[in-house]
Amino acid sequence: MTQSPMVTHEPVMAAEVVTVLDPARGGLFVDCTVGGGGHARALLEGGADRVLGLDRDGEALAVAAQTLTGWTDRVELVHTDFRNLDAALAERGIGDIDGGALADLGISSLQLDGAGRGFSFRRDEPLDMRMDRSTGPTAADLLRDTPESELADVIHQYGEDRYARRISRGLVATRARAPLTSTGQLADAVRRAVPHRSRQRIHPATRTFQALRIWVNRELDGLDAWLLALCRRLRSGARLAVITFHSLEDRIVKRALRRFEREADTAVRVLTRRPLRPSEGEVARNPRARSAKLRAAERLA
Repeated sequence: MTQSPMVTHEPVMAAEVVTVLDPARGGLFVDCTVGGGGHARALLEGGADRVLGLDRDGEALAVAAQTLTGWTDRVELVHTDFRNLDAALAERGIGDIDGGALADLGISSLQLDGAGRGFSFRRDEPLDMRMDRSTGPTAADLLRDTPESELADVIHQYGEDRYARRISRGLVATRARAPLTSTGQLADAVRRAVPHRSRQRIHPATRTFQALRIWVNRELDGLDAWLLALCRRLRSGARLAVITFHSLEDRIVKRALRRFEREADTAVRVLTRRPLRPSEGEVARNPRARSAKLRAAERLA
């Protein structure tokens, strides 16, 4: 018998995730980015026998534990990066995944809205941006020492900002006067660097914040290798679903699934020739869902 979770968390495209993964088939499902536990809860309510939830954000795992209070006998939560999938399964004596797997690659509302996390310029707070605050350099650490040319490459590649060179020059000039240690300082420095006439409906620092977050957390590093490892772990009939939020990671997922279709040791049937998108109703409730894309596939024998 389940009970109401202590924390309410609405995951992105939960209905679509349940539709494509079809947890009523039963089996083990791995939520590789369990976050606040909303998707895991939906899978359990939909019939999954067990859920293994991975996340590198220890604070998110604490919320997930509350969300999934009523399913403690069917859930295990693990503090690890999703790219450590093989190790996490091996440590638990799990060979193949017979149900399915999910990864929501976006930054969560828990992280954006959490005080002191430094992901957003909506509040002035320490410039951290680490999803796992137990390890690695902060955004402030990287901004302190990185050469101007490398900063420009990061902002251009991960933020796709045409003013990357101008912004990096402005950041280096600003840090020469005082270290960039807060989100407010960073947002102000970017705003000053971007020509006023070019400013659009989004804040001029939006792309820079995205670029630095991806850089700090190595979000694209090893994504392709993780998809391959995951696909090889899926038993015939098991399914995978990946939710992306920007073109860089979506392109990696799309190309990987197409490649898996053609290769014998990773043969899949792509279930989403075009990515699924959130409904108008969901976007109205949660505007942050508007850029989400869901791609799914089923492992073949």
